[in-house]
Amino acid sequence: MRSCPIFILTWMLTASVQGQISSDIPLVVIETPGGIPIPDEPKITATMKVIDHGPGQINRVTDIGNVYEGLVGIEIRGAYSASLPQKPFGFETRDRSGENLNVSLLGMPEENDWILLANYNDKSFLRNALAGYIFREMRHYAPRTRHVEVVINGSYEGIYVLTEKIKRDRDRVDIDRLDPEENSGDDLTGGYIFKNDYYSDLDSWTSAYPPHSRPDKSVHFVYYYPKPDEITEAQKQYLQDWVYAFETNLHGDGFMNRQTGYPAYLDVDSFRDYFILSEVTRNVDAYKKSRYFFKDKESLGGKLHSGPPWDYDWAWKDIWDCPVFTHTDGSGWAYQVNQCDVWPTPPLYMTRLLEDKTFSGGIRQRYDQIRDTFMSNQALNHYIDSVTQYLQEAQVRHYQRWEILGENVGAPEVGPVPDSFEGEISKFKNWIRTRLDWLDQHMPGDLGIPPPDETSILRVFPNPAVDQVHVESNRLIDRIEISTLDGRVVYAEDDVPGSSATLLFNRPAQGIYLIHLFFTGGERASSKLLID
Repeated sequence: MRSCPIFILTWMLTASVQGQISSDIPLVVIETPGGIPIPDEPKITATMKVIDHGPGQINRVTDIGNVYEGLVGIEIRGAYSASLPQKPFGFETRDRSGENLNVSLLGMPEENDWILLANYNDKSFLRNALAGYIFREMRHYAPRTRHVEVVINGSYEGIYVLTEKIKRDRDRVDIDRLDPEENSGDDLTGGYIFKNDYYSDLDSWTSAYPPHSRPDKSVHFVYYYPKPDEITEAQKQYLQDWVYAFETNLHGDGFMNRQTGYPAYLDVDSFRDYFILSEVTRNVDAYKKSRYFFKDKESLGGKLHSGPPWDYDWAWKDIWDCPVFTHTDGSGWAYQVNQCDVWPTPPLYMTRLLEDKTFSGGIRQRYDQIRDTFMSNQALNHYIDSVTQYLQEAQVRHYQRWEILGENVGAPEVGPVPDSFEGEISKFKNWIRTRLDWLDQHMPGDLGIPPPDETSILRVFPNPAVDQVHVESNRLIDRIEISTLDGRVVYAEDDVPGSSATLLFNRPAQGIYLIHLFFTGGERASSKLLID
């Protein structure tokens, strides 16, 4: 247990709460100064204790916090979810001086940033937890979760999902730290986290490639790590140039090339798996909102990863939204969301990637593999049943607090609304079975397409270039040359320190050149370079 030894914790609980609230799942008890409401922002300092005596044991609000007892900074979080009666919260654990305090909560790795996800829009309590479970079983990071009951200032607030906040951390998004002074060389190349989400002019930049189906719209990318007010101008420019190079490549004629096409930029497995998760859940938000990407340093791989997944309370259900999400027969594709006038506008990466039979064949192969293992109907039902049994007592209290069974609240669902928790779980299972039955028949991909061979990759940006260009690969580089199309070398550099370099050159004549990377062992990779 971590605690604040000097700070005196005073838990002002009413006699009725002290006498009535006990639980067979972990309890989170929060007290604000003078019982003031938790604000939308900024965070206020409060006291919190987390109580968990283990399986089969009873946890009471009057117990000592045996998992955590101390200070937190807490605020309401979320956009639409914050408008619902059961509020979601973000909090950070703090020491007695108000500084961040890394702690382990309920078996999750030590950190100081956490989320309490509300369940007003998810009567099964499972949608976010199950999506994260699947992505972790796919061998990618997704925020870990624990179901808890929450009491705030003596008021019982129901079942929440205690969740790791998406963050750069060894045990979360495991990419290298990027400090403000790191503005050149390999340091500059990572790590970054950014996303498609609600945006402002102060925290985002605009893609040069709107969806071809909606050319009057703009795709915005939001800086996430480093934070918008901490990322340097050099880091912004590098990230923007890198994403521009990838998108230009993706929309170009040679985008399938194994050396210089999209495989040189993307961690393909993560994009395939994110696609599968997004389509299994038919998540309306999967591509337009809360859609994360991350990129590590070039020396650590340097490719763009899709994920972690976030925000699945509008998933796993039929809702009145874009028509594809109203279908009750399990049909429809979430990645085709741009057929509607949605906002924020998502990029059309998947539409383009699916044109490559190697990419789609890998999706089919991967989907069939996991359908026989952790995503079989039996395995998914087992997961759902185990969580349902775990929450059997707590859900009674939750629905006494929030009398919403039988009502269409939150996401506007299509069809009848069950009037019992058991009915909600049955509806959830039936939806999943129907969706998977349809995907079993329609998941794209030809299993006859062999996987690609391992090959050297080459990334060149900005392209067109003026007086400098970044060159990156997955191999150690011995020599770099820039030549005219007839073979005349106009620039050469030996002894390249690693797998990436920034070339500074006196501006050659405008035109098309070739850039060549020579690797140990005699292999090489080449690409066109346009000088403006």
